[in-house]
Amino acid sequence: MQILESAEDYLESILMLKEKNGYVRSIDVATELGVTRPSVSYAMKRLRENGYILFDESDRISLTDKGLEIAEKIYTRHKVLTKILVDIGVDEETAREDACKIEHDISQKSFDALLKHLYKNS
Repeated sequence: MQILESAEDYLESILMLKEKNGYVRSIDVATELGVTRPSVSYAMKRLRENGYILFDESDRISLTDKGLEIAEKIYTRHKVLTKILVDIGVDEETAREDACKIEHDISQKSFDALLKHLYKNS
């Protein structure tokens, strides 16, 4: 399942906003990611066309099973990588920013090794 990094960011953002607010609107995604409403509109159209999200009658966004699977994977990576970076002395803000960059590119094999290391030392 190959998906663009920007699409992963949108899906992760939708998941985080859903957990935080209980619902997600396009304007919330724009605010969260610091992008324009037209950019979000285009991205949401593409995500819907590819079966990652749905809109309800109030234009609230929800993840499909396929979208949720990707969002959870990226969000888990983000949280684990942030924790590891903070644990080794990186400040919280930098750790979150760097985790966001790493989460898309790290191989599953390396991520699994980091997880194993994290839980072995916790």
